[in-house]
Amino acid sequence: MQVTGSVGGGSAAAWQAAVGGRGAPAVVTMSARTAAKGIGLAGAVVVVGLLAERAGRGRPLVQAVTTAVTTWAVVGAAGLATQGTELARDLEEGRLEPARATLSELDPRVADGLGMIALSRAAVETLAENTSEVVVAPLLWGALAGVPGLVASRTISVLARGSAGHWFVARLDELVHLVPTRIAAALTVLAAPVVGGSAGGAWRAWRRDTIAHPSPNAGRVEAAFAGALEIRVGGRTVYPHGVVELPVLGVGRNPDAGHVTRAVELSRVVGWLAGATSVTAAVLLGARRRRK
Repeated sequence: MQVTGSVGGGSAAAWQAAVGGRGAPAVVTMSARTAAKGIGLAGAVVVVGLLAERAGRGRPLVQAVTTAVTTWAVVGAAGLATQGTELARDLEEGRLEPARATLSELDPRVADGLGMIALSRAAVETLAENTSEVVVAPLLWGALAGVPGLVASRTISVLARGSAGHWFVARLDELVHLVPTRIAAALTVLAAPVVGGSAGGAWRAWRRDTIAHPSPNAGRVEAAFAGALEIRVGGRTVYPHGVVELPVLGVGRNPDAGHVTRAVELSRVVGWLAGATSVTAAVLLGARRRRK
C-alpha cells in the first residue's frame, strides 16, 4: 500500500497529526499495542461522527455545515494536487533532490538514488493511489454513511500508513478500499480523454495488467492511470523492508515529467467526477430513505 504523508485538503494535515501524531515517519512498524490504541481511537472518531450526524437530524442547515466541514477536513484533493504540482515542477527543472523529498512525503518507498525516469514512474503511481485513498474513498463512504463514513475512511487510511503495519489494520484498510479503488479506476477511464489520454488504454490496462498484482487494490487505479497516459509503471520497487518486484502496468514509453503534470490533472478530474458521483449517490439514498 502507498500511503499519504502530508496530503490533505483544508486541515487534513492537522487531522493526520491528531490521529497519527505530527511528525510521524511515513513508514512505521505498528506493534499490537499501538494497533489496538489506533483502532480504539478510530472507533472514538467514528462515535464522534455519529453524534455529529445525529445532532444534524431534522436540522438541514446544521447537517449541511457539519458535512461540509468534515469533507473539507478529511478529503485530500487540494493537498495532493499541490504536492503533485510541486513534484512535477521539480522534475521538469531537473531538481531531483527536492523531487525525492516530496515523493517521500507521499510514498513509503526509498527515494534515495532514484533518477528522472524512476521518480516520474513513482510520482504517477503515488498520485494514482492517493487519488483513490484520500479523495475517492472518503467521498464515497461519506455518500453511503455520512459524516461517520467520511471520518472512518480517512482514519483507517492514516492508521494503515506504512508497509509494515499491523495485519488487522492492513486487512481492514484493504476492505475499506476494495470498492472505492475500483470506482476510482472506472472514473479514470471516463476522465482520460479530458486530459488528452486514452480511455481504451486505461480500460485495457486496468482489466489486463492487475491480475498479477499482489495487492487486491493497489494496482487497479495505478494501471488505469498508466493506460490513460499510455506509459508503463510498476517493476522493481525498493521499500525500507526490502525489494518488491511488482508487475509492469500499462504499455508504451517510460514516464517523464510531462506525464507527472498530466497525472496531476487526471487526478483533479477523477476527484471532480468522484464528487459528482458521491453527491448523486447521497441524493438517491436520501430520497430512498425518505420514501421508507
